This record gives sequence, structure tokens and C-alpha cells, in this order.
Amino acid sequence: MIIRIVKMTFQPESVEAFLANFEKNKAAIRSFPGCNRLELLQEKGKGNVYFTYSWWEQETDLENYRQSELFRGVWQLTKTFFAAKPEAWSLENRVTL
Repeated sequence: MIIRIVKMTFQPESVEAFLANFEKNKAAIRSFPGCNRLELLQEKGKGNVYFTYSWWEQETDLENYRQSELFRGVWQLTKTFFAAKPEAWSLENRVTL
């Protein structure tokens, strides 16, 4: 299982456009082969900082998504809204209690 976390800081005036784009594409992302879970989180107290958490069966599933037309379309628009460079991490779960 791979957990992908992406931190995105948006121009304040672009937050609504980002949210609309996420809403439009979230079901397609979630139903992409190998995606088991998708969450959008907002940093408390910061209306323009968001994180996506996605859970993938295998690293190849995540890579297939990142090479897909779906990802390219979503990311091409999303990156126009950034106020800062996005940060991303791919993690493996070691312990769940």
C-alpha cells in the first residue's frame, strides 16, 4: 500500500476554482484502478492550503495514474492556481493501531 500526500498552497482568489475542479474529477480519481481511498483536507486556519491523501494498492497503480490523461488534465489546471510550489510524499504504512 502506498499513501500519497500532496500539499498545495493556492492563490486565495483561486481556491473556489480549485475546489470546483476537484469536485468535478474526484469520482474519476477515486475509481482509477488501484486507488482505494481519496481525501481532500484543508489546513486548519489557512483557507488556501489543501492536502490530498490517496491510498494506492501498489506503486505501479500510482504511477499509472500519474501518467494518465486524467491526471494530466486535472494537474494542468490545478497548477495554474498555485501560490507556492506543491510538495508531495509517497509513504508506506508501517503500523496501524
